[in-house]
Amino acid sequence: MSVTITTVAKQLPKYTRSTAEILPFVKQWLNGQDDRFKRKVVKIFEGAGVDRRYSIMDAHEVFFHSTFEERNAIYVEGMKLLGKQSLEKALKKAAWKAQDIDYIITVSCTGIMIPSIDAYLINELDMKQNVVRLPVTEMGCAAGISGMIYAYNFLKANPGKRAAVLALESPTATFQLEDYSMVNIVSAAIFGDGAACVLLSSEENAKGPRIVNEAMYHFYNATHMMGFKMVNTGLQMILDKDVPQQIAQHFDAIIHPFLDESGKTIADVDHLIFHPGGKKIVQTVEDLFSGLGKNIEDTKEVLKLYGNMSSATVIYVLERFLEKDIPNGELGLMLSFGPGFSAQRILLEF
Repeated sequence: MSVTITTVAKQLPKYTRSTAEILPFVKQWLNGQDDRFKRKVVKIFEGAGVDRRYSIMDAHEVFFHSTFEERNAIYVEGMKLLGKQSLEKALKKAAWKAQDIDYIITVSCTGIMIPSIDAYLINELDMKQNVVRLPVTEMGCAAGISGMIYAYNFLKANPGKRAAVLALESPTATFQLEDYSMVNIVSAAIFGDGAACVLLSSEENAKGPRIVNEAMYHFYNATHMMGFKMVNTGLQMILDKDVPQQIAQHFDAIIHPFLDESGKTIADVDHLIFHPGGKKIVQTVEDLFSGLGKNIEDTKEVLKLYGNMSSATVIYVLERFLEKDIPNGELGLMLSFGPGFSAQRILLEF
């Protein structure tokens, strides 16, 4: 019994600015700081590999206004809107109805809302009353693939069913106005907001890439490397500078045993669908894969066009591959990293 990806739909917020357009706001935010420090921050933004980003808030709201309560209220309303838009767009592409969904999995880590977004979608779209909900809130950038893994396991155990995975994120809602640390600045330079929906099916003869295998890999003694700290002003980013080095050290253990389980090697993988965590992580993974004759050009392009949208970003990369004319039988490897520290992987057959 196969589980296939039926379609993917992305949804961007209404506010958007290029990095060049954001820099005047950054410079104003830096008023009172040392001139050398200001130049360093501007250089970080200019060298982040992000040309444009989207947001549920305009730039002046991000850099100059609002309390944690106000930002979280914007997050809640923004996620409701983006969730509905992305799900409706995906359903239309698949020619499905909201009532067709048996499992709805929502992932987000950049705000707080109870009940979770899926409860609102059930009401607004009149979904079936026995739809199975799974909100995932604490897996960060890895959660897009995590949600797909959970959907795969639901569907694998239940033939003839359909699932929706929604990744909904607003990293800009976590920006700390009074925090001039490198972590807060680097995060602001690479992150943007966005949403995406993946529809999956365990129906007989369903079309789309087939999930061949999935797995999670957990780094020991690395809980300090990535995540959020809850402070009075909101969710404060934690991002250890050694993340790229840790990825490099564990790379062989993450990739090769996973492919071995399916009787494959890296030479059999035709397409890399990698989450663009940031320029340094992308460069690290690119160097590792280039030695194996692989490239991550689509990953770099998504980072350039949208920034890192946390859990949603890898789904934007996946959409690019679904829009290509890929020959039947070719393999794609999905890979993302997130808090824990962990690596999430899915092997696809097109």
